[in-house]
Amino acid sequence: MESTMKILKELIIERSFKKTDTPSILLSSGKMSCFYFNLKKVTYYPAGQVLIGKAVYNKIIELGLSPDAIGGLTMGADPVAISTSFTSALEGNPIEAFSIRKEPKEYGMKLQIEGNVQQGDSVIIIDDVVTTGASTVKAIRIAREHGLNILAAIVLVDRCEENGKQNIEATGIPMYSIFTVSDFM
Repeated sequence: MESTMKILKELIIERSFKKTDTPSILLSSGKMSCFYFNLKKVTYYPAGQVLIGKAVYNKIIELGLSPDAIGGLTMGADPVAISTSFTSALEGNPIEAFSIRKEPKEYGMKLQIEGNVQQGDSVIIIDDVVTTGASTVKAIRIAREHGLNILAAIVLVDRCEENGKQNIEATGIPMYSIFTVSDFM
């Protein structure tokens, strides 16, 4: 586990973490920052997917959670959920992956949640990076509207600013992170 975390951290630093001396990076919240995580450079990278799947799956086991499925708001959550689901299958403890659209499809079955999840299933909401927590909170709201039982939220990196964790936990769902910004600064 320790080597997985160490290698994953190094990969995030190498591929996804940017730091500047002055606040020159625009965040989705509209604020300027001296640092930024573009985790898609790791979550969509094959070696990153292997490490992320192990790290998130190990966190689920460490927390004693037994979800039926894992997923979150597309697109940040998608590769993390799929990597974790794949790892869980290799471990003989399969956890389904699902994806939540920001809006329901306007055609076909008009689904907002894709994947093999049913009302009443126990799930974990996943996200790549949390700043304000807005995407994770939206995923929690939609999952609840669809009758899913949310056990927890897990994020790869908590930026530890703009009350992200507090905003998520204000929904009544505990949030856990694989890394926090202090692991990179």
